Amino acid sequence: MTARAFFLNIGSIVVLLLLLALWQFVAVTDLVSRVFLPPVSDAFDALWRQVDDGSLVQAILGTTGRMLVGFAFAVIVGCGFGLLIGLSATARAYIEPSLEFLRPLPASAIIPVAILLLGLTKTMIIFVIAFGSLWPILLATIQGVKSVEPRLFEMARSMELSPREVIISIVLPSAVPDIFAGVRLGLTVSLILAVITEMMSAEVGLGANILHAARSFNSPDLFAGVITLGLLGLVINAFMETAQRRLTRWQQDY
Repeated sequence: MTARAFFLNIGSIVVLLLLLALWQFVAVTDLVSRVFLPPVSDAFDALWRQVDDGSLVQAILGTTGRMLVGFAFAVIVGCGFGLLIGLSATARAYIEPSLEFLRPLPASAIIPVAILLLGLTKTMIIFVIAFGSLWPILLATIQGVKSVEPRLFEMARSMELSPREVIISIVLPSAVPDIFAGVRLGLTVSLILAVITEMMSAEVGLGANILHAARSFNSPDLFAGVITLGLLGLVINAFMETAQRRLTRWQQDY
């Protein structure tokens, strides 16, 4: 770690501590009612209580499990159709009009339809997550394939490479940075949609916990859930950054 990176990390920690101190000050001085903004200490006490009784772990597993299943479907469909549309003008002509019709639809507009067709079930949650997180992955994959240097395809034809070899040896290595950018965005969207859909269903998860705390005016539990979501997002982002650095290390070296 360089000296600059070290001081940046220290600075970010100091900013976080200052924000927590400001939150604590506003709460304990009753500038904002404790009904709506509990002290930091109360929020972390609630967080520890949920860890101790196992309810937090159960909620995290429920949310991340459904999130990852929906996200996996989105990655498979998004990357598959993205490669097909990016490589085949015929497929693009047939499929793209339908995609352009569906793409502007926000996931929130799909939720009532999903509830009507699938009910308040895990399947509904997974479907909404997959639908919402599909588009960043699909569009990024198409863009990544289109950005491949045309001369590489000419070289592949001169070497008489098979379509499979072209995809593995030329297309994917060139498109990985764009695809990974879409995957990271799609994973963020999937977490957001997992929480939103849990608030509408009876499934155990962070979204349901936050909604229950809000309805009962239990602000410490509510903020404990929000803190957990923030930490979960931080962990996911750190994991994706590490994976992206390793998968694109050859480009960084180049």
